Amino acid sequence: MATEGKLSNVTLKFRKSEALKDISLTFEPGKIYGLIGRNGAGKTVLLSLLAAFREPTTGQVEIDGEPVFENADKMQQVSFIYTKNYEEEYENIPLILKFSERYRPNFDKDYAHRLLKRFKLPLDKPINKLSKGMQAALNVVIGLASRTPLTIFDEVYLGMDAPTRVIFYEELLADQAEYPRTFILSTHLVSEMDYLFDHVVIIHEGRLLLDNDYETISTQGVSITGAVDRVDAFVSGRKILNEQKLGDTKSVMTYGALSEEDRLSAQDQGLAVGPLSLQDLFIHLTEEAH
Repeated sequence: MATEGKLSNVTLKFRKSEALKDISLTFEPGKIYGLIGRNGAGKTVLLSLLAAFREPTTGQVEIDGEPVFENADKMQQVSFIYTKNYEEEYENIPLILKFSERYRPNFDKDYAHRLLKRFKLPLDKPINKLSKGMQAALNVVIGLASRTPLTIFDEVYLGMDAPTRVIFYEELLADQAEYPRTFILSTHLVSEMDYLFDHVVIIHEGRLLLDNDYETISTQGVSITGAVDRVDAFVSGRKILNEQKLGDTKSVMTYGALSEEDRLSAQDQGLAVGPLSLQDLFIHLTEEAH
C-alpha cells in the first residue's frame, strides 16, 4: 500500500540560516517523484523531515494525515535510503539483510536474494571490503526489498557504474508495477533518470521552484532541430535555453509552448519538433532564480 507524505508551510532553521523556507508539498500515493536541486538546495534536509530524522522549526510534516516525528507507526512506513559509511561494518550481507527484515514488516527476503544475484553481490565478504558501487547496490537492494509504503532514495546511485544504474532503474519500475508505493528519487542525474518520474519537484536555495507532473513539464517548451539557418529563423525572438550544432544541423531548446500553427509551420520547413528536456528546464529555472 502506497503512502502520502505531506509538508505544510515547513521552515527549517539552522542557527541563523534557513535550510527550507515555507515549503508546502504533497507526495501522493503510488507515484514516482523526482526531487531535483543543485548541491545545497535542501533536498536531503527535506527528505530527512519526511523520514522523521528531525523536526521542522515551523509547519507540519505528516504521513497519511498524522505527524511523523516521534510517531513509531508512521516512521515504520518510511524508508530513507542514502549513501552510508560502511568503514566499520565488518558483517556480511546476509546479516545486514536479517536486520532489515526484523525492522521492516513488508521485507521480501526472496526478492532481496534475487536482487543480490542480479547486482552480482558477494555474500561472504565483509561489507567494508566491498567497492563503493557494490555498497550502493546493497543500499538499493535493502530499499527495494523492504517494500516500505514511502521509499526515499537520496542519490543512492553514487559510486554505481552505468550498467548497474540501469539495473536499479529497471528493478524499480518493475517492482512499482507489481507492488505500487510512493517513491522519491533525489538526483543530479536528471537526463538519465527523467523517464522514471511521474512527478517532478525542483527546489532551489530552500525554496520550492516547481511542483508538477512530468507530462505537463514536457509541454512547457520544445526542441527544434533542422538546418542551421531555418532553425535560427524559427527560434528568433523565443527564449532559448540550450543549443547544439553538428555540421549543418542545429538543435535548440526553447522555453514556452508552441501553438498548433507554429508546429505546422515548423513541419512545413522540415524542422523536427520534440519535447523540452527536464535537464534544460532545471538549469534554466535555477539560473533564473539567482
